[in-house]
Amino acid sequence: MENIFKLADDLGPAKIVHIYDPKVQLKAVVAIDNVACGPSIGGIRMAPDVSATEAFRLARAMTLKNAAAGLPHGGGKSVIFGDPKIAPADKERLIRVFARAIRDLVEYIPGPDMGTDERCMAWIKDEIGRAVGLPREIGGIPLDEIGATGFGLKVSVDAARKFCNLELKGARVVIQGFGSVGKHAARFLAEEGTKLIAAADSHGTIVNPKGIDVRRLIAIKDSGKSVVDYSDGEKLAVDAIIDIECEIWIPAARPDVIRKDTVARLKTKLIPQGANIPFTPEAERILREKGTLIVADFIANAGGVICASVEYHGGTQTQAFETIEERIRTNTDQVLEHARKTGMLPRQAAVLLAEERVKRAMTYRH
Repeated sequence: MENIFKLADDLGPAKIVHIYDPKVQLKAVVAIDNVACGPSIGGIRMAPDVSATEAFRLARAMTLKNAAAGLPHGGGKSVIFGDPKIAPADKERLIRVFARAIRDLVEYIPGPDMGTDERCMAWIKDEIGRAVGLPREIGGIPLDEIGATGFGLKVSVDAARKFCNLELKGARVVIQGFGSVGKHAARFLAEEGTKLIAAADSHGTIVNPKGIDVRRLIAIKDSGKSVVDYSDGEKLAVDAIIDIECEIWIPAARPDVIRKDTVARLKTKLIPQGANIPFTPEAERILREKGTLIVADFIANAGGVICASVEYHGGTQTQAFETIEERIRTNTDQVLEHARKTGMLPRQAAVLLAEERVKRAMTYRH
């Protein structure tokens, strides 16, 4: 068993729960990090190679994200070991068993993440009465459908550009991970005049320096195909996405894709982190020395959880977008200004902001 408690500190984790049901081959971990600000919200990630350590690291990212966004929620995360593309009936059975297993973890409110979607949340809500990111038909604000996280990334880019002298019109965009976050980030940024020149998914990379038609690429992905099925461009390996020079490089896939051994290949001005913990700390320090500006994950990609919180508290889609705009713009500006004045890494400034809010909340708890 992984010794994840070596990562524990004054903030958490509050609970790590391992779940196993041999009847449906369910193996899962729930990490509840800190609930001082309120019940934890965090997505359910489903993939064959997840781990308890990943669950805890993601739960901590949610603690910081929710606190930085000023939400009345702590951080949690779940991981389910398995293939998210299993037969729909088998997936429903697995998710419903998982939901029943977390029924009594009332301090955890599940939401969608990589490998799960609004249908999964509907099954969970039906089983235990709590979930966010629900289908519209049962009162939810489907954050993946409307692109809440991608919209927040666009806001963070717009707020950050003055800190790196970036003009959005004509700026070249590269997206590593053209899924629910990446495709909406591309769409919202294109509306601001940027040019998508490369995108990658698990099957490969498509590149066209003259620009990729974002609507066409999204339609291809929505049909179940890969970005490499886009006809007008050069097809490269998955890892080649790191080498493509641009102004805005967006990681929107798994953790730790940029490390000490890959960071020198990045050539970009601004990185709004769409994925959670996509870079190692050492990689972020190296990029700072190169003059590349990073907007930390839990600042830049908070749109989804802000939307989820608005939904949970009975708000509307319009209110969700307004809240995302206000919170992410304010926090991006505040964090990057503090980093500029103090010489801190942007992530250090962001962590300081979030931890101060969590620690103040903890003083009100017995």
